[in-house]
Amino acid sequence: MRETLAEWQPAIDDAIADFLPRDVDTDYLESFFGESTYEYDPTGIQRALSDPIWDLLDRGGKRWRAVLFLVFIDAFGEDPAAYLPYACIPEILHNGTIIVDDVEDEASMRRGEPALHHIYGEDVALNAGNAMYFLPLKILTHDPGNLPAERRLAAYEMLMDELNRTHLGQGMDICWHNEREVRVSPEEYLEMCACKTGCLGRIVARLAAIITDQPAEVERHAAAYAELTAVAFQIGDDILDVEHSLGRAGDFGKEFGNDVREGKKTLMVIHAIEESDAAEADRLQEILGAETNTDEEVLEALSILENAGSVEYARERALGLAEQARAHVDALDFEPEIAEQLTEFTEFVVERDV
Repeated sequence: MRETLAEWQPAIDDAIADFLPRDVDTDYLESFFGESTYEYDPTGIQRALSDPIWDLLDRGGKRWRAVLFLVFIDAFGEDPAAYLPYACIPEILHNGTIIVDDVEDEASMRRGEPALHHIYGEDVALNAGNAMYFLPLKILTHDPGNLPAERRLAAYEMLMDELNRTHLGQGMDICWHNEREVRVSPEEYLEMCACKTGCLGRIVARLAAIITDQPAEVERHAAAYAELTAVAFQIGDDILDVEHSLGRAGDFGKEFGNDVREGKKTLMVIHAIEESDAAEADRLQEILGAETNTDEEVLEALSILENAGSVEYARERALGLAEQARAHVDALDFEPEIAEQLTEFTEFVVERDV
């Protein structure tokens, strides 16, 4: 799957640049957004939208959502290259959620550099992030694939449904890490992931199924595969944050002890609270609830997670979700090469080290 990601990333970046140029001018604005009522300011739009968005995109990112969309298009018997503009939709949405998420979490780092709001200000960052929720809808409006009206409508309705649910997940996550007490169950955590991260996965699969006119049952299995894989990815991301902080992972691009400092209630934290003795559970909640943490306190929290066996517990849950995802691949009855790619991807999201 790493080879597939590397193969498609340049083409995806080129497609995003066609959709949102690095250099904004009046011709682009009028052709894409319509004629101005009075006069556009290309320089202002460049500085407030294009520059911060491309700053983030140029830092990397695996583009796995866009690539997975193209794999599904191929699996459904269509030419992936013909649908490249649509692959931009989940990728732009994902990066928009990152910008807003970093402001809400008061994150300091993203992909190895300062989070965008530390460079451009919170106002520019929030506006750019929010714009990235709406810009992809213009792809459907411009309709590069000449889709029938009913498919475009189905895609619009799907996106509205999934994006609303995404904000349910984000709302739960924000609420939890603002609370001192860890009152969340593993099932509630997984539901948060299914909303916040899983929705973007489902968008990938459902969009591919809708625009290629697949039966409802095919769309359901593809969406279930993508959701389970995305939730496994989120758990893997949480594990990476711990292992990076303990010096066991690659260049993760986030601050040391990021999730502890933000007070995040991860699956590992929930497990550790349940499995640790009262004194350690209270101490973990105290560290997570503090306004700031020293490096020593972060390491203390990580040691509590380790001693409770919470890292391995989370890894096993992620692997279990990946196995469930593979069952939906089997139900889709794809060509062996495609099925193997999708199966490998479920392993990649859990076992990756960056």
